[in-house]
Amino acid sequence: MSNFNTPVDHSYTADDIQVLEGLEAVRKRPGMYIGSTSQRGLHHLIWEIVDNSIDEALAGYADHIVVTIDKENIVTVVDNGRGMPVGIHEKTGKSSVETIFTVLHAGGKFGGGAYKVSGGLHGVGASVVNALSEWLEVTVHLNGKKYFMRFVEGGKPESELKVVGDTDIHGSTVRFKADPLVFTETIEYDHNVIKDRLQQIAFLNKGIKIDFIDERHDPSNFTYLYKGGIKEYVAYINKNKTPIHPEIVYVEGEEDGIQVEVAIQYNDGYMPNIYSFCNNINTHEGGTHEEGFRLSLTRIINNYAKESGVLKKDEEALQGEDVREGLTGIISVKHPDPQYEGQTKTKLGNSEVRKIVSNIFAEQLERYLLENPSDAKIIIDKAVVASKARLAAKKARELTRRKGALEISSLPGKLADCSSRDPQLCEIYIVEGDSAGGSAKLGRNREFQAILPLRGKILNVEKARAHRIFDNNEIRSMLTAFGVGFGDELDLAKLRYHKIVIMTDADVDGAHIRTLLLTFFYRFLKPLVEAGHIYIAQPPLYKISKGNQERYAYTEEQLDAFRLELGEKTNIQRYKGLGEMNAEQLWDTTMDPSVRTLIKVSVENAMEADMVFDMLMGDEVEPRRNYIVENAQFVKNLDI
Repeated sequence: MSNFNTPVDHSYTADDIQVLEGLEAVRKRPGMYIGSTSQRGLHHLIWEIVDNSIDEALAGYADHIVVTIDKENIVTVVDNGRGMPVGIHEKTGKSSVETIFTVLHAGGKFGGGAYKVSGGLHGVGASVVNALSEWLEVTVHLNGKKYFMRFVEGGKPESELKVVGDTDIHGSTVRFKADPLVFTETIEYDHNVIKDRLQQIAFLNKGIKIDFIDERHDPSNFTYLYKGGIKEYVAYINKNKTPIHPEIVYVEGEEDGIQVEVAIQYNDGYMPNIYSFCNNINTHEGGTHEEGFRLSLTRIINNYAKESGVLKKDEEALQGEDVREGLTGIISVKHPDPQYEGQTKTKLGNSEVRKIVSNIFAEQLERYLLENPSDAKIIIDKAVVASKARLAAKKARELTRRKGALEISSLPGKLADCSSRDPQLCEIYIVEGDSAGGSAKLGRNREFQAILPLRGKILNVEKARAHRIFDNNEIRSMLTAFGVGFGDELDLAKLRYHKIVIMTDADVDGAHIRTLLLTFFYRFLKPLVEAGHIYIAQPPLYKISKGNQERYAYTEEQLDAFRLELGEKTNIQRYKGLGEMNAEQLWDTTMDPSVRTLIKVSVENAMEADMVFDMLMGDEVEPRRNYIVENAQFVKNLDI
């Protein structure tokens, strides 16, 4: 029996019909609410429920969240917050729990009273998770009572909210199974995606303990609790780098209900790694909070450099890129009413935030520099050296332009261009060495496939400043061929090939060259990666022949299957280099669009990508050694 004063003869009303129509609309067009029904959309279900628990934590009522995924991909999210309200909702006439899970955008975050700040990006609410689930169960521990309600078939209540027992704890539990009729691609959650995001949430919300239990994975238990918050986040990002000052600069403040946190530390590298967040969402397109940070950083460091005499009054001021060289920074704001811009809705647009972040950060950074003169000198000296390197790079670029090396009218001589001038149809293969380049040139379709052979290994851009990078012949050849420019002048509209394909040998050297190229693309031509223009070719590892029958195997598993198919006494050729294939074989296996396999390079988590490139290509040897030792077991085929 329910303890709510709900009429026994309760029947559907107009409000009820509207509710059903609302959830039905979600099932018909799920992409409008969660982006897509791919794995990314599947993960969004977890984020919506976790965000609700984080809201309780941000309001000061919860400090522990447990996320569990069992072997059937059923998700359970538990928090020790107040427990969802269970009383009758005035407008719907139903329990508040039922309202939260069946009415779009119903919840404390939209009422303006329960939560000052709400986490998450879309705020589509628990009702959308319910609508896209095969079933969903809610358990609430509140005021000594345990309440339970279950929904099936995309949000239909099995019964009213009921008291099912007594309890001495408080909080909410949501358990659900994604509907395979909606998520037809997969209902398998990605362990690393969930783990990384939960760790990130813990970093961004100091003092909140998040347990992740993945019963499909070994080890299965992970606990994240960071009392230092984003200070610990900066230390985590910098773990493969060498900081040049020991203390992480931490700034916090609040103005007009907007909370601001900034943590920074410089390292001896050249690449800045600055990440901004609003309400726990990574605003990777930046926005007003990042603009306020950058403006105040440049202004305060210039002021200090001139007042301390490091910069003479007649010397050129330090530029933004100078003071950001080697900087790791986290900017996190909590805003009661964030407004987003940009295609992916991850660029903060609130104009008032720029001044608030700038004022709070500038005041406290200035105090830090004055109170820590030795650290200040190290930071200023690095910026001055970066300024000199920038001016040298500028001269190198101007010289290069005068030579015409970056003009499309002067394409590199070794480029075998295609005849089509439609970038959407055109593709360019970046090939290692003259031998493979020769086969590729002969085997290609000249109408839409261009070939650019590279000589040896390109420069490791992770360890070089800009003027050395732009002096490198192979890098200049690529920039010239692509036609997009670089840095602040990069223009995707000028891209001459919409597919840039890395095609290297299937050996250790080939893998190294591929990594060097990916590092260059990620660090200097990142918009090309983000737009999905970078691909990796998949040449076969083996040719299996018997009589007049030939097969090409791209994996060890395929090789075993072909051996079984063709019987004994097969001739197996292991391809170590593309040059071992003639032009016809290269076309048939690796370049023919009708049969080839290309891997599109994408960046799901920019921060993790930054850390991997730092670890693989940076100066610190020990993290790289540890990574190789830990992952050697996964290498099936290693030719040295």
